[in-house]
Amino acid sequence: MPELRKDPIVGRWVIISVERGKRPSDFASPSQKRRVAGFCPFCPGNEYTTPDEIMAFRAREDQRSDAAEWTLRVVPNKFPALQIHGELDKTGEGLFDKMNGVGAHEVIIETSEHMSSLATMPLKAVEDVLWTYDLRINDLKKDPRLKYVLVFKNEGEAAGASLEHTHSQLIALPIVPKIVREEITSSRHYYDMKERCIFCDVVDQEIGDGRRVVYENEHYLAIAPFAPRAPFETWILPKEHESAFQPHGKSFAQLADILQRVLKQLDKLLDVPPYNFMIHTSPFTDETNEYYHWHIEIMPKLTKIAGFEWGSGFYMNPTPPEEAAKYMREVQL
Repeated sequence: MPELRKDPIVGRWVIISVERGKRPSDFASPSQKRRVAGFCPFCPGNEYTTPDEIMAFRAREDQRSDAAEWTLRVVPNKFPALQIHGELDKTGEGLFDKMNGVGAHEVIIETSEHMSSLATMPLKAVEDVLWTYDLRINDLKKDPRLKYVLVFKNEGEAAGASLEHTHSQLIALPIVPKIVREEITSSRHYYDMKERCIFCDVVDQEIGDGRRVVYENEHYLAIAPFAPRAPFETWILPKEHESAFQPHGKSFAQLADILQRVLKQLDKLLDVPPYNFMIHTSPFTDETNEYYHWHIEIMPKLTKIAGFEWGSGFYMNPTPPEEAAKYMREVQL
C-alpha cells in the first residue's frame, strides 16, 4: 500500500507510491556522460569569453589572471540573476512589496578538465571546490546588503545546466530564501520544545536505525531522508552540530570524501544522472546557533513534477528511501 510520509523538518508531506515502485534500471534519464567539447567558454584558453575572474587556483601565484594554467576559476555569471551594484530601495505599491535586484551571482568552474566531474576528479580538487565555496561565502558576508548565500549545482541539461563543463554557482541574496526560513522556523520550534537540534536527532536516529544510511565517515553522514521528494534524494550532514557551512577542524577532506563517494554511487547506479545539489546553511545574521544544522541536499532528476505536485504541494516518489539507500550501499566502486 502507498504511504504518506511527513518530513520532520518542514512538515512537508510526500507520497511514497510503492505500487509504482521503481528500481534504478527503471528510470529513463538521459545520461550526462561528457562528450569531447566543441567550443567551451569554461575550457583553458577561452578565458577571454567570461567576465573578469574573481579568484582562481593556479600553480604559481605570479600568473596573469587571464592565463590558462589554472585548476579552478570563479567568475561572475555572464547573465546574472542579481546585480552587485546599487541600493536595495525597498518600496511598496499598495499591498505589494518590491526592492531592487541587488545581490551577486557567481560561477565556480570546478576544474580545467572538460571531461572531468566532481565524481571523477582527484579528491584534492573536490576539496578545492569546497574551500572555494567557503572563501566566497565569507567574502560576500562582508557586504551589509546581503543576508544569505545559496550555493547550488545544476548537473546536466535536465537539471538546468546550460554548459556541459562541470561547474557550480552561488547567488548572494538580500533576503533569506523561503525554504531555508521554513527549515529554520521549524528547527527553532523543535528546539524550544525539546532543547535539542532536530537535525542532530535525525542524525542519531538514522545511525541507530541504519536502513536509510547511504555512507558515513568519521565526521559526516549521508542518508536517504525519511520523506524524500525524489527517487534517490540524498542528504549529507555533519555528525556533530554545526549551524553554518564550514571546514571541520580546518579541513574539508572528510566532506570531499563523502560528497564524491555519493556522486560516484549515483553515477554508477543511475548511469550518470542529471542532478541538483544545494547547500543549506544558517543566515549571516544568525550563523552560530543551537537549533539549525547545515547540510547538502542532492536531488537526481529522474521524475517530473506535474499538475498534482504543483497543485497540492505534495511530492510523489516511486522509490522508498530504504530501498534507495540499500541500492546505493550495494554499489561496488
